[in-house]
Amino acid sequence: QEREQPHPVLEAFMNHPESLEFSRVEVRERVIPAYMGLISQLDDHIGRLMAFLEERGQLDNTLIVFTSDHGDYLGDHWLGEKEMFHEPSSRIPMIVVDPSPQADATRGTVSDRLVEAIDLVPTFIDYGGGDSRAHDHVLEGYSLQPLLRGEEISRWRTHAFSEADFAWRPARLTLSLAPDQARAFMVTDGRWKYVHYEHHRPQLFDLKSDPDELHDLAGERRHDETLQSLQDALGDWARKRNSRITVSNQRVCEQTGMAHKRGYLFGVW
Repeated sequence: QEREQPHPVLEAFMNHPESLEFSRVEVRERVIPAYMGLISQLDDHIGRLMAFLEERGQLDNTLIVFTSDHGDYLGDHWLGEKEMFHEPSSRIPMIVVDPSPQADATRGTVSDRLVEAIDLVPTFIDYGGGDSRAHDHVLEGYSLQPLLRGEEISRWRTHAFSEADFAWRPARLTLSLAPDQARAFMVTDGRWKYVHYEHHRPQLFDLKSDPDELHDLAGERRHDETLQSLQDALGDWARKRNSRITVSNQRVCEQTGMAHKRGYLFGVW
């Protein structure tokens, strides 16, 4: 389906030079082993870093996070590079080593909670002894510290989001889009994945029954309710992005309704 009846945006990317190259078997047979070799080399260097920290006596007080900014298609879905939202590109590793004794209970375990890269800064603040919640007017992520230490979690995200701007890519010209129209957004609840394209139809995938994301279900009426739910989640996320970043939420609460006491006289004659 994705090759015979491709989505217009994906078709434009399929015709990029890197996508055409990685669609060739002989290219994949040479590049993928080299890519795997680079991963092995990176593993070796991580080992060197761990050994260095241990030699310096810093291993037991260093929080270590292994992650990436994105994956790479390497020919999957007839694509090269990284721009779109299929799992090879958008689902990335997140391995955290918290040396604190409080994390012993969860050491070596795997969490299936939805995590985003924006969770790292709050995590680092809390690990360093700060309080990430005091910066919730700026930080949109969730501290991972409660997850790492097996603490009770009263609030966590139900969806994960990603966005792409392909204004600089040839696909924009193929699609006759203005620079500010070359945008796409993705939301997933862990099972369903919804992709919104500006000026093009959406996509919907069931990651449980179709983990390879080969069957776009957005046009099937039986999935209208699921599609609408994810559309609503995306809209809710877009409306709640932090825009007031100079004053903390706590300060707002403290000063709400206090204008008169602070010397600001509104409607006083």
